[in-house]
Amino acid sequence: MKLQIKATIPESYRGTRLDKALATMFSEHSRTSIQSWLDAGRVLMNGCQPSRRMIVTGGEVIEINVPQQEPHEWIPQPIPIEVVFEDEALLVVNKPAGLVVHPGAGNPQDTLLNALLNFNSSLATLPRAGIVHRLDKNTSGLLVIAKTEASRLSLIKQFKKRAATRQYVAIVEGRLVSGGTIDIAIGRHRHDRRRMTTGVGKGAVSHYRIISRYRAHSLVRVQLETGRTHQIRVHFKHAGFPLVGDPEYGGRPRYPSGASAELIEKLGSFCRQALHAEALELDHPETGERRHWATGVPHDMRELIVTLKKDVDEAGSAK
Repeated sequence: MKLQIKATIPESYRGTRLDKALATMFSEHSRTSIQSWLDAGRVLMNGCQPSRRMIVTGGEVIEINVPQQEPHEWIPQPIPIEVVFEDEALLVVNKPAGLVVHPGAGNPQDTLLNALLNFNSSLATLPRAGIVHRLDKNTSGLLVIAKTEASRLSLIKQFKKRAATRQYVAIVEGRLVSGGTIDIAIGRHRHDRRRMTTGVGKGAVSHYRIISRYRAHSLVRVQLETGRTHQIRVHFKHAGFPLVGDPEYGGRPRYPSGASAELIEKLGSFCRQALHAEALELDHPETGERRHWATGVPHDMRELIVTLKKDVDEAGSAK
């Protein structure tokens, strides 16, 4: 799909190389792509073809003829998806735990992207089939999908500027005393690139409040201010309250004293991080209207919550 971009370089970019300025302005495209477009004459500045090394002064009018998206060998697959909302611009889905969002090394198919292509074949014309953000494989919850290129660019911009907000529900090990904020940088682990760690990388902020406290666990609601990889999982491990069932950042299940066989079984068999993206809020790309979507926790988390509450009630009646 061909796309024409037209913009004016802000005065604040004065003294910056053109390719760097454009890569910052249009962060949804890589700097390498922008440099190749400059070299191929796809970029006009004030009506003329510029060099990528030109220094901008601000106020220049930029026109970019973005080349057609190269087709991928992604295949449509009849994987069921739960659609929460759909119109001409957006698709909001409730992703189940266990479903990878996007094909990658070791996951060439059986992903949400393959399901989306089966649901709507026109998404094949968009980069990543319109996917603009992700959830971990074993995190359930809401994802928004763009159905047009204009919507895709709008959503990317909203996530970048933190205008799109996401809210999660998590069950953590330990009894939190009160709500609060975890503010510590997150980056790739030095020795294991599949894991993240704190104290390196980019700033990350998670706000949380307590929904319920149990004898050895807490149910919390988390509002993300940033969206780093594994952010909630790493932040709560750093705070000493890892998510129940987390295979990467958790540990052995914690059982309250005198826990029932039912609770021991539920905690011991919960094999994915107890994390659900329950709410999503953003500005509709076409109307500008603020929209909000929410969904309840899935069956496995709901059952665990019921069992944790039952344990509290039984412990109280035994006193």
